[in-house]
Parts: sequence; C-alpha cells; structure tokens
Amino acid sequence: MILVTGINGQLGYDVIKELKNRNIDCIGAGRSEFDITDEQKTKSFIKNILPEAVIHCAAYTAVDKAEDEPELCEKVNVFGTKFIAEACKEIDAKMMYISTDYVFPGSGEQAYEIDDKTGPLGVYGKTKLKGENYVKSILEKYFIVRVSWVFGKNGNNFIKTMLRIGKERKEVNVVSDQIGSPTYTKDLAKLLCDMVVTDKYGVYHATNEEYCSWADLAKEVFRIAGYSTCVKPIKTEEYPAKAKRPLNSRLSKKSLDDAGFKRLPNWKNAVDNYLKNLEF
Repeated sequence: MILVTGINGQLGYDVIKELKNRNIDCIGAGRSEFDITDEQKTKSFIKNILPEAVIHCAAYTAVDKAEDEPELCEKVNVFGTKFIAEACKEIDAKMMYISTDYVFPGSGEQAYEIDDKTGPLGVYGKTKLKGENYVKSILEKYFIVRVSWVFGKNGNNFIKTMLRIGKERKEVNVVSDQIGSPTYTKDLAKLLCDMVVTDKYGVYHATNEEYCSWADLAKEVFRIAGYSTCVKPIKTEEYPAKAKRPLNSRLSKKSLDDAGFKRLPNWKNAVDNYLKNLEF
C-alpha cells in the first residue's frame, strides 16, 4: 500500500488518481488526516497504516510568502519531511520526496545534473534542500525527484493565472529571461507511479521535455486558448517579486535515462493536453 501526502495539492491529486487507475492499494492524506508539522501525529498515522511507500507531495510552495514566513516554511518543508522520513525508517518503507529546481542557484545556461552544486537563492529553495538532506541522511530506500514550473488541474498555477488575465487584458507583461521546463502533474504522476514500485533509488530530475521562458509559455497558452492577448517580454528585474528566482531552471534528464525510465512528453504537448481537459 502507498501513502500519498498533499492530496489536495496539484501533484498529490493526480498521483492518487493514477495509483487508483492502476488498481494499486493507496491512501491519500491532506491536512485533515494529519498535520505533517506535528511529529507525533505524523508518525502515529504512518505507523498505523504501515505503507510500503510514502509519496510525499505535501509542501509549502508559496515562494514569495516564504520570505515573510520562514519558520512556517521550514516547519513544513524541513521538519515535516524529517518526521515522515523517520517514520519510513522505523517501518522500513520507501520514501519519495518531491523537490524543486529552486535548490540550484540558476546560473549559467547548462542543464543541471543531479549532483551539481546546489545553492538556493531564497527561503523556499533552502528549506526544500534541507528536506532533501534529511531524506538522504535518514534513509537508504529513497527517491528524490526535482521538478519545476508545476501545473495541474487541482489548485492554482501560472497557466490558470494567464487564462484569467488574458480574458481581461489586451497585453500582459511576462518574464522572458527565466528559462526552464513546465511540468504537467498528470504526466509526472505516471512517472512517479512507475518509479515508486522499483528499487531504483536515488535523485532524479523530472519535467516535461524541452525548454522555454515564462513568456514563451504564456504565448503558447494564449495561442491554444484562442486569445488575442499580446505577451510583452520583460526582464526579471522589471517584475517586482519578494523572492529571487533562478534564471536557469534547466534540469538534465540523464538520471531518468540511466535508470531506464521514460521521459515526460514535450511541454507543448503537455500544455495542449492540459487545456483540452480544463474548463476556462
């Protein structure tokens, strides 16, 4: 049986759905089931159900807000992850921890390999990296999967924001000097479900294929949606945000190839599929 945390979020929602589609015995948990920042409740919940694996999707992901709430962000991303890892260790369960491109500094133009030097720029990235380090130090049976620019049916994301703004405005300013890959939770969920039933432990990068800027992504969304909204590309420094973003979020998929896992589809294909299934 597999436990999935954060089922009310974008990724957890699709992971539990995919597991059920595969007839894999699973339990989904949100805040109402247990609060991951509460050590006792977290550990007793996991020990009571004795899962073979935990796919840990729950996280504090409000990047800008994290700069104002560093303690809460750390409670969720660092200590919540530590408590789950310790519980997995006690019952000899596998753990899959979903991490982020924000663990890297975002310099240069090369795609980051899994073992490249980390250097998060803000609170969110620092807490996710600390979470990674706890998983590595506590467990041997772990998967750390770094993703970027996540979008899914459940919850808010950049694409939904663009669809909303595109209806109201003729022109929208979008950052064009941050380069990365969008990640469709439906595509990612399939890979995670393929991965978690194996013993191919380690660190992976998993995003949809090919790279783009946020401006490129917005243009593609408007094109598919049939909006005439004009995208005006701007630099990161022209867009006021509390947290510093990595300019280079390119992630190498060599780890997936080496382990024999199938890469995710092209990001344009993913956006197209997503919009077909979204009511807007």
